[in-house]
Amino acid sequence: MRFSVTTWNINSVRLRIDIVAKFLKSARPDVLCLQETKCIDDAFPLKRFKRLGYEHVALNGQKGYHGVAIISRLPFDSTDVRTFCDKIDSRHISVSFGEKAQLSKPLVLHNFYVPAGGDIPDPALNPKFEHKLQFLDEMKACEPLHPRGDDRHILVGDLNVAPHENDVWSHKQLLKVVSHTPVETEKLLAAQAHGEWFDIARERIPMSEKVYTWWSYRAADWTVGDRGRRLDHIWVSRALKDQVSDFKITRDARSWERPSDHVPVTAVMEV
Repeated sequence: MRFSVTTWNINSVRLRIDIVAKFLKSARPDVLCLQETKCIDDAFPLKRFKRLGYEHVALNGQKGYHGVAIISRLPFDSTDVRTFCDKIDSRHISVSFGEKAQLSKPLVLHNFYVPAGGDIPDPALNPKFEHKLQFLDEMKACEPLHPRGDDRHILVGDLNVAPHENDVWSHKQLLKVVSHTPVETEKLLAAQAHGEWFDIARERIPMSEKVYTWWSYRAADWTVGDRGRRLDHIWVSRALKDQVSDFKITRDARSWERPSDHVPVTAVMEV
């Protein structure tokens, strides 16, 4: 069975519901994972998604900040929410697909929104950065994020770290900029290695190539200089590594009307 999943930090689902609809009508992924929905669960635009054919929705929202959602054409067998760093701040949701989705073997999908970390890359001076580092440490230690053997798991989201040199427009200039500092990249890669996760983008695109999913709003024209970062990720467990058939970054979405500063990232696999 062909299974497609998209991750997208939408930066307010209600403000940008029209471009979400535009993307869904065009790409038709089986599952859309959103981050930074900035929306309480009761205000989530469920009817609009149902009209688009996405009847199954798992929500973990809060007013004005953060928030994650999994929107699916396939029914869930179960849903789960985890908290990190003893904060109730809507940064994780997971679902499992199985018999209800007519899958022969279960599939678990985690959707994350890792803290951005503020502007000062010093945990002693910046509590937001301290929170981010603690969050990454807890991701590494989290037992449900350690798939083994035949476990078919996918982890997606805005992980707010560009871990490799060519995941940013200038490695040297961003070494002291939050999202690409050595301490962050080491912690994210440690969580990836400890969970035996495979980063689909870098499995399919050579490390020598630049890859971005985010461009700052601060640039008047995001295409000038192409100063991007790869903050949005799709990881799969070993059991799914060889099942991936396609990967795409919808770069054009950064130029759509009232865009997010992130663009959709999609993977297709045989499950």
